[in-house]
This record gives sequence, C-alpha cells and structure tokens, in this order.
Amino acid sequence: MSRKKTRPETTGGKNKYFVTGIIVIVIAAVIFMLIPRKDQPLETPVPETPKYEFKKEGIVIFASPDGNSKIRIDVEIADTEYERTLGLMYRTGMTEMQGMLFVFPLEQPLSFWMKNTIMPLDMIYINSKREIVKIHKNTTPYSEQSYPSVEPAQYVVEVLAGFSDRHNIQAGDKVFWQ
Repeated sequence: MSRKKTRPETTGGKNKYFVTGIIVIVIAAVIFMLIPRKDQPLETPVPETPKYEFKKEGIVIFASPDGNSKIRIDVEIADTEYERTLGLMYRTGMTEMQGMLFVFPLEQPLSFWMKNTIMPLDMIYINSKREIVKIHKNTTPYSEQSYPSVEPAQYVVEVLAGFSDRHNIQAGDKVFWQ
C-alpha cells in the first residue's frame, strides 16, 4: 500500500503574518499622527486681542453747575447693548481729550467694572438731568471690583485716570454732548 504524502497547509500561517503586519502598520500610523511635529506648536495658540482705533462720534462738554464750560472732549458713543458691554476693554491707549459716552435707555442705578480694561480710568456717572452724580477716580485695570453710580444714572463718561482732577470735574457739574 502506498501512502500519499500530504503537505501541511501553509496559507493559515501566511494569513496570520499578513494580518499581524497590517495591525502593526495601523498602530504605527496612529502613533505617528499623535506625535507633534517640530513645526507645530505644542499648545493651541491664544487668539489675538482685538485692536481698536478711536472713532470720534460726538463731543462731550463738561460745565460748572452755572453752565460755564470747563473742557470739551471727543467721544465714541456706546448706545447699544454690545457697545456698552465692550466699552473700552482691550484698548491700549487714548488721549487726554478722548473718552467714551455710554447711553442707557433709562435712568437707573448703574455699575461698571474694569475687567479686560487695560488703562486706568475715571468713571463719571450722569443722571437724566445731565448732572454728574458720582465720579470713580483712578479705577484699577483688569479689576472685577464693582464701581456703582450710588444714585440713579442714565449716562456714563469714561476718560483717562486723573482727568477729573486735572480739569476740576466734580459731582454737581453739568455735562452736554452733541
């Protein structure tokens, strides 16, 4: 009787090596994609702070209680919710003769803060009769401290810190704008 020689099946072994090779290549590709390259930053870049240029939209005149003019400045006007919320945040500079006039729809107790505001300011609160009711002088940049109007106000003018003292602006003075 003769025996037939049988060959062992080798396709199973070849498939095993093929599948193992594919798995190794996939793992290597995943690891390669996760490793940061030298030309890529390791951290997500922080978005740049917006740049703002002063845009004259009106004039504010400070006057004594009897109406004698003390000084006039150019102002930007913040009369929308967005403009009032943004205010002078992120501004890097302003001249002595510039400021921002905030206009609110109603006279009410108001309060501002200095979050994201780079420059120290004087905050001048004005009632519906256009009389200064409160001045917060030399406010602290970036502070989340509340600077309240104390009395109801409808308008606020923000100017560089020290402006009120340099120009003798005080509570009871009148403020006009155009």
